[in-house]
Amino acid sequence: MDKIKGPQFLRFCIPIVETLQDLGGSGQPKEVTNAVLERLHISEHEQAETTRNGSSRVRNQVAWARFYLATVDVVDASKRGVWALTQKGRTLQLSPNAVSQLFKNAQAILAARSEKPRAVSDGAEIAPPTEPPGDIPGTRSLLDVLKSLPPEGFERASQRLLRESGFERVVVTGKSGDGGIDGNGILQVNPFVSFTVLFQCKRYAGSVSASQVRDFRGAMVGRADKGIIITTGTFTTEAVKEARRDGAPPIELVDGDTLVQMFERLELGVKPKTVYEVDETFFEEYR
Repeated sequence: MDKIKGPQFLRFCIPIVETLQDLGGSGQPKEVTNAVLERLHISEHEQAETTRNGSSRVRNQVAWARFYLATVDVVDASKRGVWALTQKGRTLQLSPNAVSQLFKNAQAILAARSEKPRAVSDGAEIAPPTEPPGDIPGTRSLLDVLKSLPPEGFERASQRLLRESGFERVVVTGKSGDGGIDGNGILQVNPFVSFTVLFQCKRYAGSVSASQVRDFRGAMVGRADKGIIITTGTFTTEAVKEARRDGAPPIELVDGDTLVQMFERLELGVKPKTVYEVDETFFEEYR
């Protein structure tokens, strides 16, 4: 196969299109990204690499690739929270040479719009000119605050989040040498059913690996019905598979993006902002 000429992130263009086609034309950003990383057999080591600002390097590159696909109308640029193929993208068969030409076409379009991004070699160190779909205003600043907390502070913030989410008797143990278990709580589903839950807090910039998920499961076996790993970072694709491995107790994974969404949904540590838009029709009778 010919090598794609251009920034390194272009390697993700073909897998993004093929993955979306396999999914029926659309998918959640995290779902698509994980499938793309698995499709290209991106190692856990590479998934753990971060950019200077602490975000996942390969996930940043996937976001760049999606941005350029949207620029040339292969992926719908208007959908936020869902990545979807356009009519053109649904039947498109990309080759490496076509991707290289796509990149040149997108650069020309961006230059014409005066939106040409800064010079990039691999799309790894800076975000695309617009936020990747699925992000919400304030995500980065809120994540920065969470990442800046001391370990014990992040554990207590996670404790508060669990309480606000309906967990009872949530306790932060903070014991060293306890297999990475940071606390426990009770989830009362109804008057007849409840679960003992153990949780682990990882104030990470990188990715949580499959081996770390296995270690946590080993520590919780026989002590709880479910486990939760909360991180400010991400989970590798292998970690996601390990968390749901057949025959093993399931572990819920809460990554940085999900964590921010939960804080915002509960209005915990954030203040909603009201923005007013002028209603031009109101003033028509006064003109």
